Amino acid sequence: MMLMKKIALILFMVFLTLAAKAQILEPVSWSSESKPLENGLVELIITADIEKGWHLYSQHMDEGGPIPTSFSFDKNEGFELIAEVEEISKVTTEFDELFEMDVSFFSDRAVFKQIIQAKNQTGVVSMMVTFMVCDDTQCLPPNEVAMDIEFEADLTKSTPKTTEVKKTVEEPVQTTVKVEKAIDKSQVEGPEIENLPVASEELEVNPSISSEENSGHLADQNQKEENHSEEESSVWGIFIAGFLGGFAALLMPCIFPMLPLTVSFFTKQSENKAAGIGKAMFYGVSIIVIYVALGMLITVLFGADALNSLSTNGIFNFLFFLLLVVFAASFFGAFELTLPHSWSNKLDQKSDKEGVLGLFFMAATLSIVSFSCTGPIIGTLLVQAASSGAYLGPAVGMFGFSLALAIPFTLFAIFPSWMKSLPKSGGWLNSVKVVLGFLELALALKFLSNVDLAYHWDLFDREVFLTLWIVIFGLMGLYLLGKIKFAHDSELTYLSVPRTFLSIIVLAFTIYMVPGLWGAPLKAISAFLPPQHTQDFDLYTSSFGSGISSVNQEKEPRKYADLFHAPLNLNPFFDYEEGIAYAAKVKKPVLIDFTGHACVNCRKMEANVWSDPKVLKTLMEDYVLIQLYVDDKTELPESEWKVSEFSGKTIKTIGAKWSDFQAANFNSNSQPYYVVLGDEDTPLIKPVGAIYDLDKYHNYLLEGLKSFNE
Repeated sequence: MMLMKKIALILFMVFLTLAAKAQILEPVSWSSESKPLENGLVELIITADIEKGWHLYSQHMDEGGPIPTSFSFDKNEGFELIAEVEEISKVTTEFDELFEMDVSFFSDRAVFKQIIQAKNQTGVVSMMVTFMVCDDTQCLPPNEVAMDIEFEADLTKSTPKTTEVKKTVEEPVQTTVKVEKAIDKSQVEGPEIENLPVASEELEVNPSISSEENSGHLADQNQKEENHSEEESSVWGIFIAGFLGGFAALLMPCIFPMLPLTVSFFTKQSENKAAGIGKAMFYGVSIIVIYVALGMLITVLFGADALNSLSTNGIFNFLFFLLLVVFAASFFGAFELTLPHSWSNKLDQKSDKEGVLGLFFMAATLSIVSFSCTGPIIGTLLVQAASSGAYLGPAVGMFGFSLALAIPFTLFAIFPSWMKSLPKSGGWLNSVKVVLGFLELALALKFLSNVDLAYHWDLFDREVFLTLWIVIFGLMGLYLLGKIKFAHDSELTYLSVPRTFLSIIVLAFTIYMVPGLWGAPLKAISAFLPPQHTQDFDLYTSSFGSGISSVNQEKEPRKYADLFHAPLNLNPFFDYEEGIAYAAKVKKPVLIDFTGHACVNCRKMEANVWSDPKVLKTLMEDYVLIQLYVDDKTELPESEWKVSEFSGKTIKTIGAKWSDFQAANFNSNSQPYYVVLGDEDTPLIKPVGAIYDLDKYHNYLLEGLKSFNE
């Protein structure tokens, strides 16, 4: 029972850390009003509107449970606090199995009341609310909201009147309410956390419709659904990569020979076939639990915000490059990555125990012993998952990996006759390691390219990248043909059919890349290559834009034009204010492209979608394009440094400036992200992410143009 309690508590903390997703979750909005009473007393009403499905916890909670809501008031000579904050709304108290205690919470709305004794006729009460919210699947980190509540006191004992500071009108009129937004403390570092400014937004309120519509929840919900869809796509990609990695690990010399031995143990050591199948299934589940726990541990150690920033952090990308090179060298046979033998010996001793605990330690022993083969695959998978920015990425990747490992053990225990169809162990197992080593080396170059682009080193351009990939995959093809041998390879007496087909595919891919040295777009791999503009000798891009004339194509000097280069002969702005001013001058709509140096989907959109003649013509003739790089590391002049009103962080680089701008104004931090603007800052149509369907994306541009003209 104690073990289950610990597991439950760990899972709770994991979900608490993972809850801050790629989209910006703000399920609680706070408002306030003041009401003068007799004898200088003033009643402060503080209201929390809670989105459906979320819970805000009461002030009165026992220790060991969720964090209670609390209020702290700044000292002020203009008033005194009378009693404590009182909870007016109905509180629901239920037994929570996770904490094994009763918890009290609010749903939909929570209203609190504080009485003060005013010494002046008017004044301001400054306060801070600390709170935590959860739904049925996740909890958000504790947040704080700073509020300033203006009051007017009745010191003459006249008829009480109400002064609404943050209006919650009941009459059917249109008004504006300033709603204080919660600031996620997990996004702020250092001593600045105690003095964060409050981000606020103006919301048009119409009491004749529902409160959900009043607060703009429908629009926010659409945005959240879109971000959630993009995150799901990323997570599915990580799962598939993990699943394929698991099957690759299964073919390693450290694991494949153990498959028949382990299955034989289950079938021979069990009283009957059903018992053997049950043991094999538990063994498979144990493998999954061990690797998923590893993925969760990675996320907890790094933290949600750190994982999201890895894809744009130059230091981490360079370390990932070095790490993958080490993994490749290990697969080539230079050395073996092993964990301490004492670990495997202790686990092996415990695996001799009877029952399910022994089976669990058998699975743990497999994980430790096979680390020399699986370690580089797991490391590569975790690097990709972490740098993708998907908070559940490491855990999902490990689930896919372990599932692929666990399935064969279970299936062969159920159908032991299938074992006869397996190929015998031999030198081909080492060949699998070497091939994966080539793939690791090729992938490592992508991380080095990210660093080169973000810091504008201009050393690792498209031609250098392609040359190295051509050499790597060319050597892989020669290796598969038996023309190259490594230290642990056995003599290749003949080519098997699978090896022959694989060598054909690899060599054909190598030849496919060669025209890219002269600027061929190579659309199949454009997402992984450095941008086309880094190509020194480009016979492809020069053909774009010919015959297309537009005022928008004037080549006047533009801010940051020396740092950034547009694809396909486009002539965008790289500064928001400059682009908006130009659009007003030429009376055209604006297309903001929130992009990044390390954004593979951005490169894919530019190479595969923007290059389409009708899309390119629309971009050139009908729009003013503004490209904002959210991951650029170029430092702003010190005079432009500022503290973000949205996150409280100090903005020092170009990338941080545009990343904060995107999150604060459009409630998104994913790239690519396309926003169509007209004469005002409000999007003309709903912003979108990557759309690889040519017609659908072109229709999106035409829809924005139509809205602008209307």
